[in-house]
Amino acid sequence: MKQYLDFLNHILTHGDTKNDRTKTGTISTFGYQMRFDVSEYFPLLTTKKVHFKSVVHELLWFIQGETNIRPLVLNNVRIWNEWPYEKYKKHPDYQDETLEQFIERIKDDEAFALKHGDLGPVYGKQWRAFEGRKSTVDQLQLVIKEIQSNPHSRRLIVNSWNPPLINEMALPPCHMMFQFYVRNNTLSLQLYQRSADAFLGVPFNIASYSLLLMMVAQVTNLKVGEFVHTMGDAHIYEDHLEQVKTQLSRTPKTLPKVSLNPNIKNLLDFTYNDITLHDYDPHPIIKAKVSV
Repeated sequence: MKQYLDFLNHILTHGDTKNDRTKTGTISTFGYQMRFDVSEYFPLLTTKKVHFKSVVHELLWFIQGETNIRPLVLNNVRIWNEWPYEKYKKHPDYQDETLEQFIERIKDDEAFALKHGDLGPVYGKQWRAFEGRKSTVDQLQLVIKEIQSNPHSRRLIVNSWNPPLINEMALPPCHMMFQFYVRNNTLSLQLYQRSADAFLGVPFNIASYSLLLMMVAQVTNLKVGEFVHTMGDAHIYEDHLEQVKTQLSRTPKTLPKVSLNPNIKNLLDFTYNDITLHDYDPHPIIKAKVSV
């Protein structure tokens, strides 16, 4: 996927060394955009293996309005584990458990998970129950209805950035706002991402929002168009530089396809088994540490 490799090269060429909240250190640039024609291919990286199962389960978790990691843990999806664990380590209940022991307790003890597995009002809460002064708004359902009834609206937006609740979130939204656009019976989606972890996070974000575009297009009876990915602070963590070098040395392979169960007409009805990845033959996985 040349667009992504060009993105990495852009950061390395034009970025500056910058300190960050995690104290890891980054090479950072500001303002970058990639475009992917999801009608032609599914933009899942081939220069390293991306765990598509995690992409799907996380997206379904968002769509269902979930904010507790237990449904992810029960499906062996690990991508959110570190944040509640870091919070747990500061709680009086903490008894020197390792991350692995903490996750086993989340899996086996529903009451423990209810107490210590919640991330606060993160993406799922904002998508499905955004709090206003007098009521909550199901932004996701509202935008689907608006696409169906008023497809040329310039207000086809879902916003996860809710300032009064930011301090209650384990991690404030990085991919914070997305907008749909309809032209010639074709649906496109643009994401604005305020903070983009180029090596670990962005490949997931590209796949997740491309899949969301496909799902919304199906339930609104529209053709699939482009996914446009716009980023603010786009950065490579300094402890990912060797991994990025390895990835840039690899030649991209043919991109895969994704098919959806055509019988699904309601976004909330999609399950993992309704989404199928075809012909994915990536280079091997490249492991890297997540900065929390």
